[in-house]
Amino acid sequence: MKQYNLDELDLKILKMIISNARIPFLEVARACNVSGAAIHQRVQRLMSLNIIKGSEMVVDYSKLGYETCAYIGLYLKNPSHFNDVVSALKAIPEVVECHYTTGQYDLFIKLYARNNQHLLSIIHQKLQPLGLARTESLISFKEAFSRQVDISASDDAE
Repeated sequence: MKQYNLDELDLKILKMIISNARIPFLEVARACNVSGAAIHQRVQRLMSLNIIKGSEMVVDYSKLGYETCAYIGLYLKNPSHFNDVVSALKAIPEVVECHYTTGQYDLFIKLYARNNQHLLSIIHQKLQPLGLARTESLISFKEAFSRQVDISASDDAE
């Protein structure tokens, strides 16, 4: 995968918008001591390079009645059906993430359900018909934290 060499201004912009995706460009411009147009151009370039893939609001699903967060390892009966299974998973609204993985699972998903009974229903009625040999579920009691990578710390690994 291609890695881009970003200058100090790009990194400063990224750090600021990672910590607050709704920060006004003019505020970023003031902190970076450049024009708002320069910030806008830099952000557009970072987006065109797919370094920035968008922004999102973070929703607390438990406040909407989705009390169960589960991570499920999927074992496919026929691993050649990866693409079909992934397409079918996209059509299940409760599934919010899907990852190709190494190790014991063919795919690893994250989903939200209203409760454990709803989770069981999703597994039996929506997941099993996709051609799964079996599933392995882990239920999250509570998210300890979620964050973006601290890009200022990434230089330590080199």
